[in-house]
Amino acid sequence: MPKTLTIGLTGGIGSGKSAVSDAFGKLGVTVIDTDQISHDLTSKGAAAIKEIGQTFGLDVIHGGVLDRAKLRDIVFKDDSARKLLEKILHPKIREEVEGDLAKATSAYTIVVVPLLIEKKGYEFLDRILVVDCDEKLQLDRVQTRSGLSESQVTDIMSKQATRKQRLSAADDVITNNTDLDLLKSQVEALHIKYLDSSIGLSEKNDSKT
Repeated sequence: MPKTLTIGLTGGIGSGKSAVSDAFGKLGVTVIDTDQISHDLTSKGAAAIKEIGQTFGLDVIHGGVLDRAKLRDIVFKDDSARKLLEKILHPKIREEVEGDLAKATSAYTIVVVPLLIEKKGYEFLDRILVVDCDEKLQLDRVQTRSGLSESQVTDIMSKQATRKQRLSAADDVITNNTDLDLLKSQVEALHIKYLDSSIGLSEKNDSKT
């Protein structure tokens, strides 16, 4: 399905996935962000709005606009509701990812999937890159940017894969415990590695034709 080397980028909440994907983007790499796709699919008049309203009730839609906070509260408290939302969104997200991959022109592509370790459907990825940081730092970062309480953040973290599970699934790891310069240097090192790997993949594919 993908025509180039495809890297799945993941990490826990507050780990720094956006900073890493932005750094790859600045190097000219195509970045496909499933969170952004999900947001687009649930914007006013978008594909998933009507189905979400039919499933969760029209009180989560106001003037054609999704009440994201209300829906988030519903699915966070109820696993069955969360699964219903995933059933609506995940096939649509996957379809968008496939379309974007088909149009990608860089030597390799980064696909950002926050819950990559927890979910199926991305078996086509060539490698998994995990952004890792200390859990206390995750907690501090999320509280600072969101205003959520410590218990709310730890609740979110408890519903994600553990740090150990993510690291055990990783082919590559970026450690984001310190400053942005160190993060960028790790991205640049992986960029060189992925460029080399993409050449090898291209040569392998050419030999099959």
